[in-house]
Amino acid sequence: MSFYRNAVWFMKGLQEYTKSGYEAAAKHFAPGDLDVNLNGRSFMITGANSGIGKATAQEIANRGGTVHMVCRNKGRADAAKEEIVEKSKNQNVHVHIVDMSSAKQVWEFAQNFSQNSALHVLVNNAGCMVNQRELTEEGLEKNFATNTLGTYILTAALIPALQKVEDARVVTVSSGGMLTQKLNVDDLQFEKGTFDGTMAYAQNKRQQVILTERWGAQHKDIHFSSMHPGWADTPAVQQSMPSFHAKMQSKLRTEAMGADTVVWLAVSPSAIKQPSGLFFQDRKAVATHLPLASSRSSPEEEQRLVTALEELTLKFKP
Repeated sequence: MSFYRNAVWFMKGLQEYTKSGYEAAAKHFAPGDLDVNLNGRSFMITGANSGIGKATAQEIANRGGTVHMVCRNKGRADAAKEEIVEKSKNQNVHVHIVDMSSAKQVWEFAQNFSQNSALHVLVNNAGCMVNQRELTEEGLEKNFATNTLGTYILTAALIPALQKVEDARVVTVSSGGMLTQKLNVDDLQFEKGTFDGTMAYAQNKRQQVILTERWGAQHKDIHFSSMHPGWADTPAVQQSMPSFHAKMQSKLRTEAMGADTVVWLAVSPSAIKQPSGLFFQDRKAVATHLPLASSRSSPEEEQRLVTALEELTLKFKP
């Protein structure tokens, strides 16, 4: 079944996830959907110093929004901030140094931020694809710690702050690669069998989509969405998937194309007319499973995922 999923997903990707797929979809975008003034609204973007995160931060800053860049590397973050400010002429761009793979750091940051700053939109963009199984200092598998647990803790910790404002939104940058995976709640940290970083990443991205659906059902005063940016030419793709990048480079989307739906979900009045909790691609809600792929999980399996995340969240809470 995994061979079937991978084959169908790749053929779908060649048609939809490439630069030409974006260009075809963009012909149907509503004109003026991003013509908004974001003055007075605050946006937090994780992984904002490069790739889709940086492109998103630039678009938000261009429209007058206050941008909080959550990054791991201070040098790269400061350089990205300088570029964003220079292009946008918007001085309300702030850098926060946080390692999203450290549950304790994420907790501490979220608590401090909530006490001192307002937040209207959270964009969960930070992610990693580590191709050898690696543990963090807290003893967690690094892909899971960054992509799933870090996202879960940051979102959960910031929900009270988001509930205090009008038109609060949470956008999680997932991946169409999750379509190849069925939730495997029995091995969340990939301790069994041969480790495969690409599969681990796709499994994490499936988890993010499930969490978004559940958050959307639970918190009616916040609009939640997840999305697939398509196959974009980013530093992360170059580093983590060099052979894929080499073969597909001419077909890959630009970073701005990859960020387009993130920005649309974060700022457009049209986006919040869509039900909360959905998965988007090129400004449209799309299916979260391939046809006949047997990738659906049961409510019991999804609850086990949440229970495991809640237990780890409490374990590392300061």
